[in-house]
Amino acid sequence: MEYIKRQFLEGKEKLHVLFFYIDRKNYMEEVIQFIHTGIDAGDYIILVENERNFKRIYEKLTFILTSEQMKQLHYVNSLDFYFSSGGYHPPAITEYFNKTVQPYVDNNISFRSWAHVEWATMEEPFHLIGELEKIIDQAVNQISFPLVCAYGQLKMPNFLSTLLLETHPYILKKDTLISSKKYIINAPFNTNNDRE
Repeated sequence: MEYIKRQFLEGKEKLHVLFFYIDRKNYMEEVIQFIHTGIDAGDYIILVENERNFKRIYEKLTFILTSEQMKQLHYVNSLDFYFSSGGYHPPAITEYFNKTVQPYVDNNISFRSWAHVEWATMEEPFHLIGELEKIIDQAVNQISFPLVCAYGQLKMPNFLSTLLLETHPYILKKDTLISSKKYIINAPFNTNNDRE
Protein backbone atom coordinates (compact mmCIF):
# COMPACT_ATOMS: atom_id res chain seq x y z
CA MET A 1 0.00 0.00 0.00
CA GLU A 2 2.96 2.35 0.55
CA TYR A 3 3.64 2.16 -3.20
CA ILE A 4 0.08 3.33 -3.94
CA LYS A 5 0.35 6.16 -1.42
CA ARG A 6 3.66 7.28 -2.95
CA GLN A 7 2.26 7.11 -6.48
CA PHE A 8 -0.78 9.09 -5.33
CA LEU A 9 1.35 11.79 -3.72
CA GLU A 10 3.55 11.97 -6.80
CA GLY A 11 0.47 12.13 -9.05
CA LYS A 12 1.57 9.18 -11.18
CA GLU A 13 -1.44 6.97 -10.67
CA LYS A 14 -5.07 7.02 -11.75
CA LEU A 15 -6.64 6.96 -8.32
CA HIS A 16 -10.22 7.77 -7.35
CA VAL A 17 -10.04 8.36 -3.61
CA LEU A 18 -12.77 8.85 -1.02
CA PHE A 19 -12.05 11.07 1.97
CA PHE A 20 -14.54 11.20 4.85
CA TYR A 21 -13.70 14.20 6.98
CA ILE A 22 -14.83 14.64 10.56
CA ASP A 23 -14.41 18.35 11.15
CA ARG A 24 -13.15 21.53 9.49
CA LYS A 25 -9.63 21.24 10.99
CA ASN A 26 -9.26 17.67 9.69
CA TYR A 27 -10.56 18.75 6.29
CA MET A 28 -8.27 21.76 5.99
CA GLU A 29 -5.16 19.77 6.94
CA GLU A 30 -5.81 17.17 4.23
CA VAL A 31 -6.75 19.56 1.43
CA ILE A 32 -3.72 21.81 2.13
CA GLN A 33 -1.40 18.78 2.14
CA PHE A 34 -2.96 17.48 -1.10
CA ILE A 35 -2.47 20.81 -2.88
CA HIS A 36 1.03 21.42 -1.51
CA THR A 37 2.25 17.92 -2.36
CA GLY A 38 0.71 18.07 -5.84
CA ILE A 39 2.26 21.40 -6.71
CA ASP A 40 5.62 20.23 -5.34
CA ALA A 41 5.33 17.25 -7.71
CA GLY A 42 4.80 19.68 -10.61
CA ASP A 43 1.07 19.09 -11.06
CA TYR A 44 -1.67 21.61 -11.56
CA ILE A 45 -4.50 21.33 -9.05
CA ILE A 46 -8.19 21.59 -9.90
CA LEU A 47 -9.92 22.44 -6.63
CA VAL A 48 -13.72 22.18 -6.53
CA GLU A 49 -14.60 24.00 -3.34
CA ASN A 50 -17.06 26.41 -1.78
CA GLU A 51 -16.07 30.05 -1.68
CA ARG A 52 -15.80 30.28 2.11
CA ASN A 53 -13.37 27.36 2.39
CA PHE A 54 -11.42 28.47 -0.67
CA LYS A 55 -10.61 31.82 0.91
CA ARG A 56 -9.17 30.05 3.98
CA ILE A 57 -7.28 27.52 1.88
CA TYR A 58 -5.84 30.22 -0.36
CA GLU A 59 -4.73 32.27 2.64
CA LYS A 60 -2.94 29.29 4.21
CA LEU A 61 -1.28 28.37 0.91
CA THR A 62 0.21 31.86 0.50
CA PHE A 63 2.42 31.08 3.51
CA ILE A 64 3.81 27.84 2.03
CA LEU A 65 3.80 28.36 -1.75
CA THR A 66 5.44 30.97 -3.95
CA SER A 67 3.32 33.28 -6.10
CA GLU A 68 4.51 31.31 -9.14
CA GLN A 69 3.39 28.02 -7.55
CA MET A 70 0.00 29.55 -6.68
CA LYS A 71 -0.63 29.88 -10.43
CA GLN A 72 -0.85 26.07 -10.56
CA LEU A 73 -4.05 26.17 -8.50
CA HIS A 74 -7.27 26.26 -10.55
CA TYR A 75 -10.31 27.07 -8.40
CA VAL A 76 -13.80 25.92 -9.41
CA ASN A 77 -16.71 27.16 -7.32
CA SER A 78 -18.52 24.05 -6.08
CA LEU A 79 -21.93 25.68 -6.34
CA ASP A 80 -21.34 26.39 -10.04
CA PHE A 81 -19.87 22.94 -10.56
CA TYR A 82 -22.59 20.83 -8.94
CA PHE A 83 -25.61 23.00 -9.70
CA SER A 84 -24.80 24.55 -13.09
CA SER A 85 -28.08 23.25 -14.50
CA GLY A 86 -30.13 24.50 -11.54
CA GLY A 87 -30.01 21.15 -9.70
CA TYR A 88 -27.69 18.24 -9.00
CA HIS A 89 -27.80 16.72 -12.50
CA PRO A 90 -25.01 14.19 -13.27
CA PRO A 91 -24.91 14.78 -17.07
CA ALA A 92 -24.52 18.55 -16.55
CA ILE A 93 -21.85 18.01 -13.88
CA THR A 94 -20.01 15.59 -16.17
CA GLU A 95 -20.11 18.15 -18.99
CA TYR A 96 -18.74 20.85 -16.66
CA PHE A 97 -16.03 18.44 -15.48
CA ASN A 98 -15.03 17.58 -19.06
CA LYS A 99 -14.77 21.25 -20.03
CA THR A 100 -12.64 21.92 -16.96
CA VAL A 101 -10.10 19.13 -17.52
CA GLN A 102 -10.00 19.20 -21.35
CA PRO A 103 -7.33 21.95 -21.63
CA TYR A 104 -5.03 19.91 -19.36
CA VAL A 105 -5.65 16.74 -21.35
CA ASP A 106 -5.25 18.48 -24.75
CA ASN A 107 -1.95 20.08 -23.70
CA ASN A 108 -0.63 16.99 -21.89
CA ILE A 109 -0.42 18.91 -18.59
CA SER A 110 -0.22 16.80 -15.46
CA PHE A 111 -3.01 17.56 -12.99
CA ARG A 112 -4.86 16.20 -10.01
CA SER A 113 -8.19 17.20 -8.54
CA TRP A 114 -9.89 17.62 -5.18
CA ALA A 115 -13.69 17.84 -5.13
CA HIS A 116 -15.58 18.84 -2.00
CA VAL A 117 -19.11 17.40 -2.12
CA GLU A 118 -21.38 18.97 0.45
CA TRP A 119 -24.09 16.33 0.41
CA ALA A 120 -25.98 17.76 3.41
CA THR A 121 -27.09 20.77 1.33
CA MET A 122 -28.64 18.63 -1.41
CA GLU A 123 -32.36 18.10 -1.80
CA GLU A 124 -31.98 15.71 -4.73
CA PRO A 125 -32.13 11.92 -4.25
CA PHE A 126 -28.79 10.59 -3.07
CA HIS A 127 -28.67 7.85 -5.72
CA LEU A 128 -27.66 10.66 -8.11
CA ILE A 129 -24.40 10.99 -6.16
CA GLY A 130 -23.71 7.31 -6.85
CA GLU A 131 -24.50 7.78 -10.52
CA LEU A 132 -22.08 10.70 -10.78
CA GLU A 133 -19.36 8.88 -8.83
CA LYS A 134 -19.51 5.92 -11.25
CA ILE A 135 -19.14 8.29 -14.21
CA ILE A 136 -16.23 10.06 -12.52
CA ASP A 137 -14.60 6.72 -11.62
CA GLN A 138 -14.61 5.80 -15.32
CA ALA A 139 -13.17 9.22 -16.23
CA VAL A 140 -10.33 8.87 -13.71
CA ASN A 141 -9.39 5.53 -15.28
CA GLN A 142 -9.71 6.80 -18.83
CA ILE A 143 -7.88 10.12 -18.41
CA SER A 144 -5.52 8.78 -15.72
CA PHE A 145 -5.27 11.37 -12.95
CA PRO A 146 -5.63 11.37 -9.14
CA LEU A 147 -8.93 12.63 -7.71
CA VAL A 148 -10.04 12.97 -4.09
CA CYS A 149 -13.75 13.28 -3.36
CA ALA A 150 -14.24 14.77 0.11
CA TYR A 151 -17.47 14.18 2.03
CA GLY A 152 -18.39 15.23 5.55
CA GLN A 153 -19.03 12.13 7.63
CA LEU A 154 -21.08 13.78 10.38
CA LYS A 155 -24.67 12.48 10.28
CA MET A 156 -24.13 10.79 6.92
CA PRO A 157 -26.79 8.13 6.27
CA ASN A 158 -25.44 4.57 6.15
CA PHE A 159 -26.75 3.97 2.63
CA LEU A 160 -24.84 7.00 1.32
CA SER A 161 -21.65 5.90 3.08
CA THR A 162 -22.00 2.41 1.56
CA LEU A 163 -22.73 3.85 -1.89
CA LEU A 164 -19.55 5.95 -1.70
CA LEU A 165 -17.44 2.98 -0.60
CA GLU A 166 -18.82 1.03 -3.58
CA THR A 167 -17.82 3.76 -6.06
CA HIS A 168 -14.31 4.62 -4.81
CA PRO A 169 -11.50 2.05 -5.04
CA TYR A 170 -9.42 3.86 -2.39
CA ILE A 171 -10.06 5.62 0.92
CA LEU A 172 -7.87 8.24 2.55
CA LYS A 173 -7.77 7.70 6.33
CA LYS A 174 -5.43 9.46 8.73
CA ASP A 175 -2.84 10.16 6.01
CA THR A 176 -3.01 6.54 4.83
CA LEU A 177 -4.40 5.30 1.53
CA ILE A 178 -6.27 1.99 1.81
CA SER A 179 -8.27 -0.12 -0.63
CA SER A 180 -12.05 -0.08 -0.29
CA LYS A 181 -13.25 -3.62 0.34
CA LYS A 182 -16.73 -2.60 -0.85
CA TYR A 183 -15.62 -1.14 -4.21
CA ILE A 184 -17.55 -2.61 -7.14
CA ILE A 185 -15.83 -2.37 -10.52
CA ASN A 186 -18.24 -1.19 -13.21
CA ALA A 187 -21.25 -1.61 -10.94
CA PRO A 188 -24.56 -0.85 -12.64
CA PHE A 189 -26.27 2.37 -11.60
CA ASN A 190 -28.95 1.87 -8.97
CA THR A 191 -31.67 4.19 -10.20
CA ASN A 192 -34.38 3.16 -7.78
CA ASN A 193 -34.93 5.01 -4.54
CA ASP A 194 -35.01 1.96 -2.26
CA ARG A 195 -31.84 3.06 -0.47
CA GLU A 196 -33.16 6.49 0.45
